[in-house]
Amino acid sequence: MFMGYVAYYLTGFVGIAVVMASSFSMIMRIWDGVTDPFIGFVVDKTNGKFGKNRPFMVIGQIILFVTSFILFHVTHLLPENTTLRFAFFIVVSMLYYVGYTFQCVVTKSAQSCLTNDPKQRPLFAVFDATYNTLLFTIMGIVTSKLTVKYGTMYDAGLFHELWVITAIFGAIFTACAVFSIAPKDRVEFFGTGKPVLVTLKDYWDTLKHNRAIQMLVVAASTDKLASSAKTSAVTIVMFGIVAGNYGLYGAINGFVTVPTVILTVVVISTLATTLGQRKGMIIGSVGGILTSILLIFLWLFGNPTSITGADGGLHFGFFTIGYIILAVINGGFNNLSGNIVIPMTADCADYEVYRTGKYVPGMMGTLFSFVDKIISSLAPLIAGLMFAAIGFKEALPDVNTPYSTSLLYTGLFLMYGMIILGQLCNLVAMKFYPLTKEKMEEIRVEIAAIKAKAMQE
Repeated sequence: MFMGYVAYYLTGFVGIAVVMASSFSMIMRIWDGVTDPFIGFVVDKTNGKFGKNRPFMVIGQIILFVTSFILFHVTHLLPENTTLRFAFFIVVSMLYYVGYTFQCVVTKSAQSCLTNDPKQRPLFAVFDATYNTLLFTIMGIVTSKLTVKYGTMYDAGLFHELWVITAIFGAIFTACAVFSIAPKDRVEFFGTGKPVLVTLKDYWDTLKHNRAIQMLVVAASTDKLASSAKTSAVTIVMFGIVAGNYGLYGAINGFVTVPTVILTVVVISTLATTLGQRKGMIIGSVGGILTSILLIFLWLFGNPTSITGADGGLHFGFFTIGYIILAVINGGFNNLSGNIVIPMTADCADYEVYRTGKYVPGMMGTLFSFVDKIISSLAPLIAGLMFAAIGFKEALPDVNTPYSTSLLYTGLFLMYGMIILGQLCNLVAMKFYPLTKEKMEEIRVEIAAIKAKAMQE
């Protein structure tokens, strides 16, 4: 979330143009994806005293903590030379994304050792969606308050405060995760319950024959591309320029958050656990498409500026109420289709155990992350090119930028149009995704039999 504001830092303190700043984000995401297979291979080979997953979680957090501090506290203190500052930023960022990959791989690989119960596994998406909705809403409020405090995104003090908050919560959350996974981060919960030799040849075989992970990658990567295109600049455009009051962005999202969380819990726990994760993905995608279309019409034909009342506070008129209701429903469906992919990765890992007897959760996570990051890396570039095309070549739109219809249309496409395209890809991918609820129950029974045999031996 913090790195989502990197383009503002690059244009404001390093001195590069908008398209170049957007290209930087794309290049770093590609680098991030390239490192995935190597770290995933190491994860699959790891079965030490501290488990398979925990070492990578701790090391990753330390790397993130140190490198992010250097990026946003040291770069602008270097001599005022754009080439020097940009080169320094690139080198440190490459190290940053190694740490990010450590944690990202484990997010996927550790799923399969938590549980293989088809009714329990989707519940991870409930917690994941709930925590992320709360976290991003709270951080959105914090960032909007900091923007008002400093009057602009181009202030070193803003980045310092945002980093301190991010670093503290990142450390706390990693500690919680390490403590929580410890009882299950043991070899008896890994696949067949016994170590299995994994080679690079197994990676190619899985990539070629595991249809489930192939289709999940298509669905997830296009979703991620769409959601990543909704950069911080897009929310500033829609609420700071089109609606005219970015300070109310946090307030209006505050009314969206709690109902969205409740709806997400109900939708995921009811649909995904009852109908299976595949059908949950389909329902979430259809609902997300319909509500995104309605939100586009609301912004086009409603009056966004009416969110500000006579006293400068939030005004509950037609637009505000309509936005809150549609955003809640849209958020519930999007959380279903977006967050269900992580436990679905564990289904794909179980499918590989069922198909070949090989337990390769790290490979599943890295294959998933590699393609996901390569595709989603295009999102900042797409956003940057679209803003450059309407005249913002040297700096991104800020809260002080005047309104224009070109900004409205660009913002709507990046905020909702990309989401619609991504969810259409979900529906196509799920057409060929083989892991139905019934198939997963068959797989669970087979793996239980393999584990029982391993225990006897």
